[in-house]
Amino acid sequence: MTNADLADLAASGGPYRGKAVFELVDRARSDDDAASRLEQLSRLTTLREDRAFHLVSLAWAAIIGLLAAETVHARASAYAAFEALGPSEQMDFLAYVQAERIEDAHPRI
Repeated sequence: MTNADLADLAASGGPYRGKAVFELVDRARSDDDAASRLEQLSRLTTLREDRAFHLVSLAWAAIIGLLAAETVHARASAYAAFEALGPSEQMDFLAYVQAERIEDAHPRI
């Protein structure tokens, strides 16, 4: 599937939206388009409310994946996606990734 197909699948909901997000995460390290699509997806209310596990929403999974990709574009996309979160969600996210600032977060996946 193309990045656009995966983003559409994730945005439209259904049982494969998580798999679509995680496939884009896998691609983000070598594909700036996949990283950009993850940033866009992380802003969707449906992905912010859909939990992958415990506190971690699919939006958080997208941001964590962008941070873990460790490319300039992916990290810039992660910072922008993080800034779109509300203040309390930002605090929870930073606690989850064990960082005081988003720039200090270097999760491994």
